[in-house]
Amino acid sequence: MKTFRFICLLLVAGSLLFLSSCKKDDPKPENIPEAITKATLTFTPAGGAAVIVTATDPDGDGPLPRTLSGPINLVKNVSYTLKITLINELAKPTDPEYDITAEVEEEADEHIFFFAWTNSTFSNPTGNGNVDNRSDAVNYVDRDTKGLPLGLETSWTTINTTGNGTFRVILKHQPDLKSATTTSNDGESDLDVTFNLSVN
Repeated sequence: MKTFRFICLLLVAGSLLFLSSCKKDDPKPENIPEAITKATLTFTPAGGAAVIVTATDPDGDGPLPRTLSGPINLVKNVSYTLKITLINELAKPTDPEYDITAEVEEEADEHIFFFAWTNSTFSNPTGNGNVDNRSDAVNYVDRDTKGLPLGLETSWTTINTTGNGTFRVILKHQPDLKSATTTSNDGESDLDVTFNLSVN
């Protein structure tokens, strides 16, 4: 009888140990930043030529520095539509991992762009962007399935005078986080780039 009880105790202890080890080994959801080697910002006016700048980081997280093709040269008192495209040149163009724009669109509920600019270079939206304060104005054109802003497409109107400053774009990855109040401090940064900006 004692032997039977001892065997039962061993079986129970083994089962608990097995369950405990399984629990520890269960994979946790990972918040892995997107691999973006090239971001293209295209400012298109109602009439006239588009203004295109790129931020290129050929080796992703490697030692090579990011290069900017800027500055962004805009015309005063003109309305622009800004579209952002993202690619991962470390993948083949035929691979799903290449077109990050499509991935961000597909996972819109997990992504949001934040913007910041200096010296009041835009008359619409006014202010300095929503990097420091989520509730500050940015004219988002696109939305996710919950009606929250995404930012692959936005609209801008420059001031009616000349001016210079900077223009910063941050793409945040916020799985299970994104809401109407999440900020640029929440989640992981897939992209954080600052261009010089000139209005003439």
